[in-house]
Amino acid sequence: MAIKICFFAHFTLLLCNKTKHKRMKSNKGNTATSGRPRNIIKVLWIGNAVFVAICVVLWLLIYNGIIGYMPPVKDLRNPNDKYATRLFTADGVEMGRYFQSKNNRIYADYDEISQNVVNALIATEDVRFESHSGIDLRALSRVLVKTILMGKRGAGGGSTITQQLAKLLYSPESSGLFDRAMKKPVEWAIALKLERFYTKEEIIRMYLNRFDFLNNAVGIKSAAFVYFGKEPTELSIEEAATLVGMVQNPSRFNPVRYKDRTIARRNVVLSQMEKAGMITKAECDSLQALDLVLDFHRVDHKDGIAPYFREAIRLMLQAHKPSRSDYPDWDKQGYIDDSIAWETNPIYGWAEKNRKPDGSKYNIYTDGLKIYTTIDSRMQRYADEAVVTHLRDNLQKAFDREKSRSPYTTNQAELGNVKVEDLILKAIRQSERYRVLKHAGKSDEDIMENFNTSTEMRVFSYEGEIDTVMTPRDSLLYAKRFLRAGFMSMDSHTGYVKAYVGGPDFKFFQYDMAGKGRRQIGSTVKPFLYTYAFEQGYTPCDQFLNAQPTITLPSGQVWQPRNSGGSRVGEMVDLYWALTTSNNWISARLMAELSPAALVRTMHNFGITAELPAVMSLCLGPCDVSVREMVTAYTAFSNRGLRVDPIYVTTITDNEGNVLYEARPQFTEVISEEAYFKMINILQNVINSGTGGRLRRAPYSITAPMGGKTGTTNSNSDGWFMGFTPSLVSGVWVGGEERYIHFNSMAQGQGAAMALPIYGLYIKKVYADASLPYKQNEQFPNPPAGFTPCFKESYEVDSISAESVESVEGVFE
Repeated sequence: MAIKICFFAHFTLLLCNKTKHKRMKSNKGNTATSGRPRNIIKVLWIGNAVFVAICVVLWLLIYNGIIGYMPPVKDLRNPNDKYATRLFTADGVEMGRYFQSKNNRIYADYDEISQNVVNALIATEDVRFESHSGIDLRALSRVLVKTILMGKRGAGGGSTITQQLAKLLYSPESSGLFDRAMKKPVEWAIALKLERFYTKEEIIRMYLNRFDFLNNAVGIKSAAFVYFGKEPTELSIEEAATLVGMVQNPSRFNPVRYKDRTIARRNVVLSQMEKAGMITKAECDSLQALDLVLDFHRVDHKDGIAPYFREAIRLMLQAHKPSRSDYPDWDKQGYIDDSIAWETNPIYGWAEKNRKPDGSKYNIYTDGLKIYTTIDSRMQRYADEAVVTHLRDNLQKAFDREKSRSPYTTNQAELGNVKVEDLILKAIRQSERYRVLKHAGKSDEDIMENFNTSTEMRVFSYEGEIDTVMTPRDSLLYAKRFLRAGFMSMDSHTGYVKAYVGGPDFKFFQYDMAGKGRRQIGSTVKPFLYTYAFEQGYTPCDQFLNAQPTITLPSGQVWQPRNSGGSRVGEMVDLYWALTTSNNWISARLMAELSPAALVRTMHNFGITAELPAVMSLCLGPCDVSVREMVTAYTAFSNRGLRVDPIYVTTITDNEGNVLYEARPQFTEVISEEAYFKMINILQNVINSGTGGRLRRAPYSITAPMGGKTGTTNSNSDGWFMGFTPSLVSGVWVGGEERYIHFNSMAQGQGAAMALPIYGLYIKKVYADASLPYKQNEQFPNPPAGFTPCFKESYEVDSISAESVESVEGVFE
């Protein structure tokens, strides 16, 4: 091929020589100059030979990498391919991808690409692709004569598909005039080598996998999905022509922005296919008459199924071994959580702990991994719908009516010495805008002026994003008006997390209130207390006086917990009734006979890793715990006393399908059989006759065996509901971004009103879906022979009035 190129140069010089020779013949009669032509011809031939020799030497130097850039042979044989990592649900739906900017590329083999795409590419970009060896001399001649000499712009280019691939694979920056001059010859040399190492099919495959089709669609597989919602094998002729038309200039022929221009370019490609004999004239005419029809799917890290869940997995996979120095003083709990996860969770720090065959670390953005998660796309959809439906249609409207001026509470007793303006200032200082301005060296005075200057922005609403103008300060207050929620649903027999919602909208509220956020848990702590008591020999039949207790704390302070509702005040009541009605007074009396430190150990055994205060009021749930921890803990009530740790990922494979990781369930026995059957009996009655009773009524009308517990904290700051069936455990939290943002009314602010409806909407749809394995006729295990519950009747209570209010005043001395 080097000889061919030099011959091309040699042939050009011969043309020049021939022209000059004709001129000499015209002067043949001039004897005075008859000897000169021979000398001139000799000089020209010598010059021609020298030029050819220089070309050959220069070419050899370029080809061997002595002059210009030439990638090593190993890189040519094994290009550094970067592919996005894909995540899949348990039912096989792609839920999202991890990729670097402009590298959302998914590998497609040659047989996964429609022949329509291959034909369109060859006909348009390189019609002699099958016959040349990387450089098309006829095309180069055309460029030289028509484009350079004759100045015809539309004469076409001379780069082959192989040359274009060389440019995509190895295109170092040209820093100087010499580098720019060498760019094309180097490209030719690389193209020749690629033709040596790869078949034509492999070159086509590599090219189509590399090309950037814009809109985060790198490679033909991503492009087929982004623009047409299809696999590459399913692309029709006109769709293939549209994508191949982008190859000339993706920005100019972007089908999303320039429809008419794209259609015109598509029709040029179709004409080229007809000219090459790949389609008939009739097919070409009919296809050119078609409109451009897209099925556009915008691809972004924030889009896709379960974005909070995907972000949680991303953070876990990339985590490093925790070091206390990496955590601020106030985040001791974060260090504890991450240290436990590093030792016990194989997914936590997976990319850091595992190595590829070459010894390097895995990169989730470029290694083309496939991550198979436990999420079920149907259950996730039901969870998303339940959260948004309840927040949008019920809670948010009621909250907006109540909070006409500011989302913060107006109860000065609750605020104490804190002023609302102080809370707003704190929110400003915690915002990303403040951090960026501070990092830019702005003074506090300048920053506050910025926050009080109106600007264009886009804000959240349940009816869709709103383009508006407001001050950044007002935008913070606007965002705080929206109630937040966390939801997680998990199979208690496998540990598989089936649904996960960290908030109402990931784009605007990215803090994950399912796995990361912690809030006070209120009465949902009581099953842990009662389990501890039953393990100590108490029974559901044991009775206590239902009156406000007066308990002297070790500090000498007196604690008198409050209780809502006036049912059976002054009577002796049993523990069965007390837990069913979520009675605070009985929980406090029971705690007074037990050990707060032992309750802490019990809760940690249930899987709660949060730091817990060993104080009397712990029995009423003043501790901050995440939804994930609570769902994990409640699996023991669903699974006969066995707690199962949550599993997010079942399998990880590399881009060739080799299995790199497989999950195994981890079980821990936390409740004895005797205590379990005592607890399961009472927790079912919470649903049948207690604070969770509205699940048995319209609009939910759930008939399945089910246990659960509601929870509400001081001032209605947090609403909880924990629900479980014989095989599925779910947890819901609802509240404001801060504790000072809450309902004033308990009717709206209690867990039975804020959180329980989300569970009801979700579980109703789960049971209505016959394709799911969860059925309403599934039963809890039967108690052993001889087990007799102590109750004689079902305690009917009003779920609104029975929900307790936890008082933790004066306990953290």
